Amino acid sequence: MPDIQAQLSDREAIRDCLYRYCRGIDRADETALRSAYWPDGSDDHGPFKGSAEGFIAWALQALEQVDRSIHQIHNILFDFHEGGVAVESYFSAFQRQVGAGGKLQQWDLKGRYLDWFVKRGNEWRILNRKVVYDWVEEMPLPEGTEQERFGARHPVGEKFPADPLYTFLSR
Repeated sequence: MPDIQAQLSDREAIRDCLYRYCRGIDRADETALRSAYWPDGSDDHGPFKGSAEGFIAWALQALEQVDRSIHQIHNILFDFHEGGVAVESYFSAFQRQVGAGGKLQQWDLKGRYLDWFVKRGNEWRILNRKVVYDWVEEMPLPEGTEQERFGARHPVGEKFPADPLYTFLSR
């Protein structure tokens, strides 16, 4: 019979890892992104397929063209096995970025991360990831400047290290 307390603790550690991945992508935070993968891992992300290290380098370069990005994780299902945990996580991602020909595009992406998590020492990270896309839709761009749209709603999210999160965490 599995140790329920240990399994609950493992689930929370895996959830934290998934959330760090989202922070890493949305804030272009290399440290957070690296903390989600084992260095010897792999990622099949659709346009990228290869090592985790290669994915991180590819993502950080691609993120230079991303104006706004929000990733959200939903419906996390865990399947515990000997040697690791198979985790299916639904995601929603909204991205505004420069696309082909320098044109600004906005996307609504939804799908699932199929992750094989491995625990080394006391830490859970992704060893292998496959991204399954269930919904991709180009959205119309909003009118006006960001200053007009956000108005008095400040602070506005930024990339690492300018985002208010990093000042908040350093207190």
